Amino acid sequence: MPAKAKHRRPKQHPIARRLAFAGTGGAALALPLISTTTAGAAVTQPASVASVTTLAPAKAPAAAPAAEKAAVPLTYSVIGGDTLSKIAVQHSVNGGWQALYDANKSTIGGNPSLIQPGLKLSLGTAAKAAAARAKTISAEPAAPTYANNLDGWIRESLDVMAKHGIPGSYNGIHRNVMRESSGNPLAINNWDSNAAAGIPSKGLLQVIDPTFRAYHVPGTPMDSYDPVANITAACNYAAARYGSIDNVNGAY
Repeated sequence: MPAKAKHRRPKQHPIARRLAFAGTGGAALALPLISTTTAGAAVTQPASVASVTTLAPAKAPAAAPAAEKAAVPLTYSVIGGDTLSKIAVQHSVNGGWQALYDANKSTIGGNPSLIQPGLKLSLGTAAKAAAARAKTISAEPAAPTYANNLDGWIRESLDVMAKHGIPGSYNGIHRNVMRESSGNPLAINNWDSNAAAGIPSKGLLQVIDPTFRAYHVPGTPMDSYDPVANITAACNYAAARYGSIDNVNGAY
C-alpha cells in the first residue's frame, strides 16, 4: 500500500445508516424507518433497552417494610385467657398495660382485670396515649436532691412547706433548730414538765408527740425523729400559733 495513499470513507447505503442509528440511544425514533425486509436484523439491537426496563421493578421490595408497618392492626379483639398485660406485651404497646387500659377505660370499665372476650381494644390510641404520657414525663423537671445534713433537711422541709402554704424561712428555721437541739435530730428532753408527763420533746425543733401528730404534714414520715417531718410539723404548729416560725425567738 502506498505510504501517502489517502483512505476514502466508503459510502453507506441509506438503510445501513438507519440501522447504525438504531443501535444508539435513539432507537425508538429510528426503528420505524427500517423496512419490513430488514426488521429481522434489527431485533437484537433493542436488547439493552429491554434489559433496563426489566430491572426497574427491583426497587419494589424497599417499600415492603413500610407496607408491613402500616398493616399492623390498630384494634384487637379480646379472646379467652387474655389479660391487658399479655396483650400489651404481644403488641408492643408503649407504656404497657397501664397505657392500654387508659386508652380503653370507657370500654373495659373500672376494673382492668376484667376484660370480656369479644371486646374491641384500640391499640393505636394506646400507643398515642403512651407517647403523650412519655412526653409529659420527660418534660417534667427532675426531682431535687437534698444533702443528708441540717442544710438539706431545712431545704427539703421548705419545699414541702411551700406545697402546703406553710410560711417560714431558712434563717427562721435554722435559728430555732440551733437553740432547741443544736442540730441533733435525735435530741430528747427528759427533764422538763413535758418529760415528767411522759411526753418528752423530741427532734430538731423539740416537738412533743401529741403536737407532732396534730400538725404532721402529709408527704413526710409519721416519725417525730425524722428531721424533715419534725421541722415541717413544728413550722406548721408555729404558723398556727405565731404566724410563722420566723416569729419564734424562744421556747414555744
